[in-house]
Amino acid sequence: MKTHRKIAVALLLVAALPATALSQTSSQTPSKTTEERQQRGAEVIRSLNNGETQPNLERMRDEFPFLAEAAEAYALGDVWAREGLDNRTRQLAAVTAFAALGETGIMRVHAGYALNIGVTEEELKEAIYLVTVTSGFPRAIAASQALSELFAERR
Repeated sequence: MKTHRKIAVALLLVAALPATALSQTSSQTPSKTTEERQQRGAEVIRSLNNGETQPNLERMRDEFPFLAEAAEAYALGDVWAREGLDNRTRQLAAVTAFAALGETGIMRVHAGYALNIGVTEEELKEAIYLVTVTSGFPRAIAASQALSELFAERR
């Protein structure tokens, strides 16, 4: 059942990408090439990851180049690079959202980015406490375990 839900969420996200991506290139903003968008996405990753590339994205680039390009150009280059929220707020929101979805692996990546840019362990814990309200204790507990492992590795 859990796998079916993940597949459904992934399909919904993929279905939403073209419409959202098209709305980003409306008359408000000039159209950018995929290469420019990817470059902006790569800059976002380096800014969050202490100047380094994202290993998961680089592995994905070898076997699933279209998915890596879409993640880098759209998710990072178009969405993550937008003005309106600072990186701390984006990372706390991402950690909370992925924890609420039960996606502790990607949550942990974003928690690492959050720590890299100055978010404290206490702030991350508070974000996880919110998950109990929206998604329940099992997901919050799973997220807390993933965060505990990350904290231990970084100490």
